Amino acid sequence: MVAFTVAIDGPAASGKGTISRAIAAHFGFAHLDTGLLYRATGRKTLDGTPALEAAQNLMASDLQGDALRTPEVAQAASKVAAMPEVRKALVDFQRAFAARAGGAVLDGRDIGTVICPQAQVKLFVTASDQIRADRRWKELTYKGHKVTLDEVLSDLRERDRRDSTRADAPLKAASDAISLDTTTLSIEEAVAAAVKEIEARMAAQETL
Repeated sequence: MVAFTVAIDGPAASGKGTISRAIAAHFGFAHLDTGLLYRATGRKTLDGTPALEAAQNLMASDLQGDALRTPEVAQAASKVAAMPEVRKALVDFQRAFAARAGGAVLDGRDIGTVICPQAQVKLFVTASDQIRADRRWKELTYKGHKVTLDEVLSDLRERDRRDSTRADAPLKAASDAISLDTTTLSIEEAVAAAVKEIEARMAAQETL
């Protein structure tokens, strides 16, 4: 298969990561959670490394481990993601990944609008604030983090505000993105809906 790109955007804990991984496995596409790039950069800034230097020197090993999934790292990631110079440093890597032969799924916050505006399929995954907070709270407490549901909800809303109002590549749906609200959907239902949209686009492309 030639390059076929699926761009999946949405706020934190909307389900976009789970859907992206499932889609990649279903179609045999490569998958990139672009949020890890910013989490890894943010993690390095917590240790005192300047944000741009951290972004320019990321290695594959920096994207591994549960240390990137803490609330502190999430907030640091949101802050560095608002820096135009950091975003610019990471753009080329993401676009090269998206253009690989065999298909690619990228999830993040500006994939369909900035990184891959020509993606064959664009999905914008959403869910209610309360549902997203509950999902993230369960994930964090399962991993041993001591946080309250109200704290997680507050953090999510602060990230949403920062991500959607930043001057450079704000979180928003591309004009031609397909909206997928996962508030009342099971994982299986959400993945099935996404697969259906991608298969339809693939079929349409084959007839061109």
